[in-house]
Amino acid sequence: MTFPIRRPMPYGLVIFDLDGTLVDSFPFFMRNLNEVADRFGFRKVAVHEVEALRHGSTSEIVTKLEIPRWKLPRVARHFRQLKAEQAETIALFPGVADMLQALSAAGLRLALVSSDSEANARRKLGPAAPLFAHYDCTAALFGKPSRFRRVLKRAKIDAARAIAIGDETRDIEAARANGIACGAVTWGYAAPGALRARNPDLVFDEIADIPRALLADATGAPAHSASAASTKPLGSAQNSRIALK
Repeated sequence: MTFPIRRPMPYGLVIFDLDGTLVDSFPFFMRNLNEVADRFGFRKVAVHEVEALRHGSTSEIVTKLEIPRWKLPRVARHFRQLKAEQAETIALFPGVADMLQALSAAGLRLALVSSDSEANARRKLGPAAPLFAHYDCTAALFGKPSRFRRVLKRAKIDAARAIAIGDETRDIEAARANGIACGAVTWGYAAPGALRARNPDLVFDEIADIPRALLADATGAPAHSASAASTKPLGSAQNSRIALK
């Protein structure tokens, strides 16, 4: 697979999403989603509906679940509380810690923008947490564009030297709104086809693809995936996921 790199590298700042990108929180969401739906009065999700939801945008998913926009902050706060209570059940995808270490060791600054709390994020990241220079957490479901702008300002870096990496269509949209390159991971919540349809700058099918692509200029090697047969993260896109995080 060849990555369609559309701007010169190297990047100086990598802005990561958390859930579905670095952390395998899908089992947590599926275990709690319908209980939260009962609590806040939105539509439950049947198992056979999950795959179709993965192909929708965040706005489309919210509409299909019949969640009024005014309830979203309350739902998000409750999910953050549940995450804190069940943190021991939510782990990094295998290979994430090594990937983050490789980027940091190469001199790339790392930032995290997430709807989760910073305390929850640091707990999930564990020993990798200090690798991040910037945290901007408790972002609203549709609030990532402003958070990306704030991170760029704090990092004092031009948008052309930043890339945002996430697993949802809203990550791509937020990056584009700020002139930031966008990388989409295919092991998260949104279906790979839904992500590719939005033409992200880079598509990562494996965690090892991230340093391979972002650090390619340092070695002079082309930015490409090693092998389609390589092992993908546990809980990869072969499993059904939806985006409500």
